[in-house]
Amino acid sequence: MNNVLLLFRSIIIYGVCVVLAVWLGYMLANPLSYSQLTIYAILGLILVSPILLRWHYPLMLLSWYMYASIFLLPGHPSIALLMIGLSLSISVLQRMISSESQFIRVPQITLPLFFMLAVIVVTAKLTGFGMRSLGGSTYGANKYVYLVGGILGYFALTARRIPLERKNLYVGFFFLGGVVGVIGDLLPLLPHPFYFIYWVFRPNTAFLYSGRINSEETRLTGTWLMSMAVLSFMLVRYGIRGIFLSGKPWRWILFFLFVGAGMFGGFRGFIILVGFNFAVQFYLEGLHRTKLMGIFLSAGILGALALIPLSSHLPYTFQRALSFLPYKVSTAARMDAQATLDWRVQMWDALLPQIPQYLLLGKGYVISRLDFDFVMGPDASVHTPFAENQGLALAEDFHNGPISIIIPFGIWGCIAFLWFMVVGTWVLYCNYRYGDPALQTTNAALLAAFIAVTFFFLFVGGGFSSDMMKFTGLLGLSVALNGGVCRRVRAVQPVSEAQKNGRLIKMPPSPVPAFQRRG
Repeated sequence: MNNVLLLFRSIIIYGVCVVLAVWLGYMLANPLSYSQLTIYAILGLILVSPILLRWHYPLMLLSWYMYASIFLLPGHPSIALLMIGLSLSISVLQRMISSESQFIRVPQITLPLFFMLAVIVVTAKLTGFGMRSLGGSTYGANKYVYLVGGILGYFALTARRIPLERKNLYVGFFFLGGVVGVIGDLLPLLPHPFYFIYWVFRPNTAFLYSGRINSEETRLTGTWLMSMAVLSFMLVRYGIRGIFLSGKPWRWILFFLFVGAGMFGGFRGFIILVGFNFAVQFYLEGLHRTKLMGIFLSAGILGALALIPLSSHLPYTFQRALSFLPYKVSTAARMDAQATLDWRVQMWDALLPQIPQYLLLGKGYVISRLDFDFVMGPDASVHTPFAENQGLALAEDFHNGPISIIIPFGIWGCIAFLWFMVVGTWVLYCNYRYGDPALQTTNAALLAAFIAVTFFFLFVGGGFSSDMMKFTGLLGLSVALNGGVCRRVRAVQPVSEAQKNGRLIKMPPSPVPAFQRRG
């Protein structure tokens, strides 16, 4: 009987495969279209489903900071969003099938995230939700997608606990996925037949159309992304103590090389973020009480003095990144950096009077077709006389963290975000303070990175929808490594012998002798 069932099942599988092969052959004979590519992608996803069922979690970690998009899907979402959705779905199915698959529960974090999700859904419902890539009449829904994807990413990360013996491997997956960002800077170096890789990886828009590198002005944003990925990994993997006090010179040489490589991006925020992160982690590791404090202070002072005569001879991107410091840099670099600061300040000044009208009900992320066609053209930010009507302002790309929350989601979004940030900092501090000694360096680095990203978001430049994955990623990774929130272990004092001997023990009364009993 079993042989008959196996034969019947084999015939069905064979028949389905034959029909599918004939159908695919017919489709391949026709001209290739976008819908056919989508079908091929779905079939390919089905074929690799066994790999996803087994390795979905590390693949999701690898894609977290990977700057790659799915060109076959409408809107070209990032690969991180796709892997978050797949990994979370598989984890939920595993939990439904087996009670042994448990999510790590941290109610202190899930409550503000659910409240934030409710604010997002209510705002989208009341202000409108439309996705142009799916045929809608409005724009802006991609910000909702990335924001919700970042929130769901926390639950995908905390679907299981990361084994301690695989800590370094999973941490490497999480941070080093961003190394592929350098592919965008290789556009002028690759032969034209290899340009198809930019269907997936994002090219550097500085020379996307020119096809050549201008050594004086080109900002290598991909190199900057690669440097941030490597520096973050080294700080989490080795810590400052492991980089500079391990007796392995290649670590600190590599660290400074990638700091220099990151300067080719020309971003002032790179110096602020890396410097602040380094200072916080330096304190958390307790190195301010060691001789390394004097060494770094002396090296910092000597380096700052050495830059005085050298600053004007550095590459253009280096000078642009240093332009906010009191150094003599080229006029072009200083004017370029100052221009970006001026239009930001003008936009913020124009938007501040609008905040009161969005306190109770935020504006949301809706952009009408009229605004997009007549205001957000290629030269809109140049020709419009009103800063609040610039293309970036209408797209709610404010380059300001607090404004990016309060205008789209009002006071309720601010409450949800502050609640989440306070609780997230507390969880990371508890894991750093009371966690496993084997995770001490990692917990210190994650707490320092979370504080640095928060500082950058609040006071330098941030975006709510784009930075949510950074916050939930660092927090979810800490929870997954530590198995939740670590608490202080209270030691139980053993009872001393004196206390045992001095304790009064109630003895039962002795029986009355028989001759004293009354009859």
